[in-house]
Amino acid sequence: MIGMDALKGIADAVEAAVAKIPDSASRGEEICIGADGTPTSEIDKVAENAALMHIQLNSLPINVLSEEIGFVDNGADETLVMDPIDGTTNAIAGIPYYTVSLAVGRSSISDIRIAYLRNLATGDEYTAEKGKGAYKNGKRMRVRDLDPKNLFFMIYLGNGSSPDSYDLAKRVKSSRSMGCASLEMAMVAEGEADAQYMKASKYSRGIRVVDIAASSLILREAGGEIYTMEGEPLNMPFKLEARSNYVAFGKPEAFDIALQKAPRHRCRYGIYANMNNPLSEGIIRQVLEALDGEDVVVDTDIAQAMGMEGEPLIRMEADIVISVGGDGTLLRALQNTDAAVIGVNGGSVGFLAEIDRDHIADGIARLKSGDYSIENRFRVSTWYNGEYLKDSVNEIVVHSASVTKIRHYRIYVNGELASELRADGIIISTPTGSTCYAMSLGAPYMHPLVDALMVVPMAAYKFSSRPFIVPSDCTIKVECVGDRQCLIILDGQEEHLMDGDTSVEFKVSSRPARFVRFNSDFFTRVREKLVNSL
Repeated sequence: MIGMDALKGIADAVEAAVAKIPDSASRGEEICIGADGTPTSEIDKVAENAALMHIQLNSLPINVLSEEIGFVDNGADETLVMDPIDGTTNAIAGIPYYTVSLAVGRSSISDIRIAYLRNLATGDEYTAEKGKGAYKNGKRMRVRDLDPKNLFFMIYLGNGSSPDSYDLAKRVKSSRSMGCASLEMAMVAEGEADAQYMKASKYSRGIRVVDIAASSLILREAGGEIYTMEGEPLNMPFKLEARSNYVAFGKPEAFDIALQKAPRHRCRYGIYANMNNPLSEGIIRQVLEALDGEDVVVDTDIAQAMGMEGEPLIRMEADIVISVGGDGTLLRALQNTDAAVIGVNGGSVGFLAEIDRDHIADGIARLKSGDYSIENRFRVSTWYNGEYLKDSVNEIVVHSASVTKIRHYRIYVNGELASELRADGIIISTPTGSTCYAMSLGAPYMHPLVDALMVVPMAAYKFSSRPFIVPSDCTIKVECVGDRQCLIILDGQEEHLMDGDTSVEFKVSSRPARFVRFNSDFFTRVREKLVNSL
């Protein structure tokens, strides 16, 4: 299979060939009709020929789907979906906003595994590999949080656009139409815009897969999503004749804002609970009563205890999961679903819960009316001996496997030795987890929007071994020195035995944890649930 270096090589060949075209008049000369039925300019053909020649000279094992030549079957398992120049009009006019767009998959957008985008005017590179995050010039990208008062949308306003596009432009604070779909979607991925709206008045004027194949993976790996106008995740086949309208967004609320006049998707609620808690059954009955008439599914443990039908959370197709129990229950829910999760506190403190036991009806009413926001928190992926374990929302603990037995650890950040110490264990904490185990060890708590990870020694032998904070795009490695075993504990929910003289690695996951929030600010939560509680 070809990798990122091969895609960079193709982009280099395109950039070199385009640079030799002498002037704008030559770039814009129409020389033929492409496979997609639109006129082909000189710059398009030069770029495509350079890419195809590079593929041939380097014997790259890949089929090709390109804007001008169409599909080239080279007998390979995968296809390179290529737009040699996205933003041709910009390139001809000398506007520095056009790209070479490259993505590799088998048959449709949903199975794209690697993507590369280069702004040929500035040299900026956008890259993504499925499950490994999205990057601009090597720096991790994430979508931004939504500010309803300062919405910035990229909106297609060309001569084929729908009247709805102009209506949307009037409803947001700022909008732009830049003439390069791939870069506009990349702006959403890097957190510079809230959404990209592409709605054409005719099917034939809709977007082609070659335009957004690369940027679709980049956006999804940055924590965003792309929906059709009907509210379904966009998945276009690798066919030039296919067209689509879509909304690409960082936060789901941006889609709701864009489609405020369209029929709204009916929400499906899932319910998950700690059935060992004697309070759970009564709380669940209140939740079910408040959700009467809604589309609801319960977890199998609830179903068994209450004589209902249910399905496991991990297979539950829910939009919002209501977790009944303490913070541990909510963390277990997040380990088994990518749906947005809201907690009903059935425990003691319930720091992560949004609804308390005395206000269940009011809380569910706010859910049903859409009076909430979705807050993305990052998770941390754990890798041990080359095996992916699970993503954690709060923290990962590396701890001695024997009670009262201190261990020797080395901690590396991006391959550099950051600390060497003897301690009971090491905590790798997210901002979400900073108000949990890490705080109990004297570490500072962090606002959830801080883009960082915290490394916290547990009962360190030397007073100088203190917690420290690193940027979230770092890779952290903890090495257990010596032949004594340790435990890797993920969010307090599951354990994995770690042999001596081995190491475990941590990095931020591309899958965000999604919390349903009722606009209660972080510091109010800290005061009410930590400062003023037992």
